[in-house]
Amino acid sequence: MKLNLATRIFAAVLSTAVVVAVAMGVGAHVNLNRDFLGYLNEQAVNRLDLAVPSVTAGYRQHGSWDFLRERPELWYRLLRPLPDDQRVPLAERPPATPTSAELTGASRRFTLLDADRRRIVGFASPASDAVERGIVIDGLTVGWLVLTPIESASSGAEKRFADAQARTGWLVGGAAVLLAAAVALWASRRLLRPVRHVAEATHRLAAGHYDTRVPERAVDDEIGRLAHDFNQLAWTLQRNEEMRREFMADVSHELRTPLGVLHGEIEALEDGVRKLDEQALRSLKSEVGTLHKLVDDLYELSLADVGALSYRKAELDLRDIIDDTVGAFGERLRSSGLALQMELPPGPLPAFGDARRLRQLFANLFENSCRYTEAGGALRLQARREGRQMLIDLHDSAPGVRDEQLPRLFERFFRAEPSRSRRGGGAGLGLSICERIVQAHEGRIEARHSPLGGLWLRVELPALG
Repeated sequence: MKLNLATRIFAAVLSTAVVVAVAMGVGAHVNLNRDFLGYLNEQAVNRLDLAVPSVTAGYRQHGSWDFLRERPELWYRLLRPLPDDQRVPLAERPPATPTSAELTGASRRFTLLDADRRRIVGFASPASDAVERGIVIDGLTVGWLVLTPIESASSGAEKRFADAQARTGWLVGGAAVLLAAAVALWASRRLLRPVRHVAEATHRLAAGHYDTRVPERAVDDEIGRLAHDFNQLAWTLQRNEEMRREFMADVSHELRTPLGVLHGEIEALEDGVRKLDEQALRSLKSEVGTLHKLVDDLYELSLADVGALSYRKAELDLRDIIDDTVGAFGERLRSSGLALQMELPPGPLPAFGDARRLRQLFANLFENSCRYTEAGGALRLQARREGRQMLIDLHDSAPGVRDEQLPRLFERFFRAEPSRSRRGGGAGLGLSICERIVQAHEGRIEARHSPLGGLWLRVELPALG
């Protein structure tokens, strides 16, 4: 069974808490058996050292260990530290103040052995690892005082302390597990809810529903940025899909018009309605030229989109390219009744670029102005250098373009006035090609309102030197 992300996070956090709780329990147990019991045994050894002088004094007073065999109740009095007056009989000694080791029952684990290591009194089964202290009288070992260490908390204060530590460990561990479960449940539900929304929206987006959006969080964190970026992606895909549909519709429309004219002309020639003369051939050639220009423009744009449009850049003079373009459009300007004003600085206009592509750029700019400017109007061409930029401005007279249309002039197939464009025969691709050429030269092109009443196209290209 496949687990979702929320369940896996919940299980991971909860498992971590359980492991931590178990580790705490093990650590507490190890600490109890190693550190705490070690502390108790250390206190018992100190108590053993305090008892050695008293036991030694007891042997000196009686000359043997028989008094303990006869009266074993004196054993615990003998283990008490010596009073200031060591001559006080053992049976008359007052109880001594109990030490911390005495409170843990250390004296109950003392064993007294004689010189032959036979038990006299005390703990009945001394351990093999017991701590021993010799009872020495005049250089002769007359016995041994033995302490059996604590191996585990089994009774008394040690047992109570161990039980308290165990209960505390279980309570803390259980509380940690419950807290971790609550945090994991909150994280899996609250924090992952936006992620689930994005995942579900991604499935809808992949299925072609480009209008899908997810709510954006007010908090500027990774999840909030993820939602914002997803919405940007969805908007981009939606826009691209709309542009693709518009592009297909525009291409089919642009191809249909000249193809329809060609089809009608050919049918008229076949039916004998129209004779195959020079005028008919000129009409057919014009429509074929329109088709050829449209296909060439689409091909240029497709190459520019994939970065395959070839450029052979070299040092050149923009004045020569401008002069060639003006000469090529001289007859077109005169037939349209358009007056051309040239404002160029004296001397060359050095730049670095592809001469053929720049001629195509200026030809498209002049073609746009000649096609859309009303007869009897004017064109003004200005060129100058400002810093490291070469500025070329082309103004034309009425008609103008509305403010909201200026940013869209470089879109494919866009026309500010569709009826005028149809009359002029343009497909709306010239300025798109201009933009690609300028971008390839690391420049910029923009559209503004011209003081002549029409359109102002400004081209910025890097200057040479």
